[in-house]
Amino acid sequence: MTIAAARGHADHVVVVGAGLAGLSAALHLLGAGRRVTVVESGLQPGGRAGRVERSGYRFDTGPTVLTMPDLVEEAFAAVGDSLRDRLELVPLHPAYRARFADGSHLDVHSDAEAMEAEVERFAGAGAARGYRRLRAWLGELYRLQMRRFIDVNFDSPRQLLHPDLARLAALGGFGRLDARIARYLPDERLRRVFSFQSLYAGVPPERALAAYAVIAYMDTVAGVWFPRGGMHALPGAMAAAARDAGAELRYGQPVTRLERAGERVTAVVTATERIPCDAVVLTPDLPLSYALLGHRPRRPLRLRHAPSAVVLHVGTDRTWSGLGHHTLSFGSAWRRTFRELTRDGVLMTDPSLLVTRPTATDPELAPPGRHVHYVLAPCPNTDIGPDARRWRDLAPRYRDTLLDHLERRGLTGIAAAVEEEVLVTPADWSAQGLAAGTPFSAAHTAAQTGPFRPRNLVRGTRNAVLAGCGTTPGVGVPTVLLSGKLAAARLTGPVPRPARNPRPAPALPRRTPAKDTRT
Repeated sequence: MTIAAARGHADHVVVVGAGLAGLSAALHLLGAGRRVTVVESGLQPGGRAGRVERSGYRFDTGPTVLTMPDLVEEAFAAVGDSLRDRLELVPLHPAYRARFADGSHLDVHSDAEAMEAEVERFAGAGAARGYRRLRAWLGELYRLQMRRFIDVNFDSPRQLLHPDLARLAALGGFGRLDARIARYLPDERLRRVFSFQSLYAGVPPERALAAYAVIAYMDTVAGVWFPRGGMHALPGAMAAAARDAGAELRYGQPVTRLERAGERVTAVVTATERIPCDAVVLTPDLPLSYALLGHRPRRPLRLRHAPSAVVLHVGTDRTWSGLGHHTLSFGSAWRRTFRELTRDGVLMTDPSLLVTRPTATDPELAPPGRHVHYVLAPCPNTDIGPDARRWRDLAPRYRDTLLDHLERRGLTGIAAAVEEEVLVTPADWSAQGLAAGTPFSAAHTAAQTGPFRPRNLVRGTRNAVLAGCGTTPGVGVPTVLLSGKLAAARLTGPVPRPARNPRPAPALPRRTPAKDTRT
């Protein structure tokens, strides 16, 4: 089937936003011979993958988990560059440490033998055999979905009418995630490790399609990595590669409007200049992009948004031995927690938290002898939960509540250990223009996935394309990188699909440092 493309020539493309989606689009456009200008409202690249520095502590304010680095390599390769020449990626062993309310713990390894042994220690030989079968199923699911349903531009639900749809059904992809995982792992604690990822898709595991287990594949099989210098080093390296390949990068330039001639965008106007263009890639959240275009697509149902999150960044004078680089701290409640987040619109009464300690891998992210801890607490979005105004009152109390929970879960003295901190709530996400006060955008319900997700082509415009987590293919670092590639393909035509190793090899230490990307 022929995939629709933006119409007209696209020799000079302006990319609005220097986040991961925008930088991915820029690199793929440059590789196709286009002239590219990237305009970013912030003073540095990164977008949501930002950075705040306080008294020698460097806090990554966006995603902390990096999976599927082959997608990053693909973007660098588009301009003849290499990830390993720009950035050092450290594979995390274990990828996660899971801690449960009953005092048990499990290290989550991407290596098959190591994980099988750990599951046997944790839950017995039967569970280890179940894990082996689960791992094989996850691999089949990933390979099928990546080639047919994820790394693809959709123009019509008719594109689903392919033998691979029947293969996905045969794999159980249209069943329910929790029930499918239970076929392999009867232990409820183990099931959490392979289903908590559905939270980022905005759907509880008992309601999520089993097809979303592809996210668990990325986390628990393909491996988790950490860039030396922190996650913010990734957009910095991508921006440096784009600049060296000829892109113009303009920071501190919020876009105020788009000039149009009929259905074509003819220029991007910032606070200080007018930039003529042949086409534009828009990466802000959907409401901001639609406002710039002056057009909102009609949908039969209003978009449902994923839960939001409160993130507490703390720089401390100590750390705790029970923490890994990434620690999943599960409360006793599970189904109730998802109900609170997605239906009741209330804060978790028994929270499950992600605690990331990046200084476990890169001590230079904090002053000598100090540590950085990132605490992510899922919370309802502002459509169903507290609104931005109420969060301004809730924030300090909820900060104390989170520290109390961590104290009771073994992080003794954490409140007294804090030297610097940054608290981010849905009020802050709302202030950034993110719909429903969530950084996770539209939920991945069945009606908002694949060809039913907001398209990256917008009716009424001939040369404007969207990228980012609100459009194809969806939420998460890997899919956001793909969204940039798919947006570029709308302007240049499809590029040959790479032969992708589902278990990428680690990037070697960089040979040359990434260049400063500020102008």
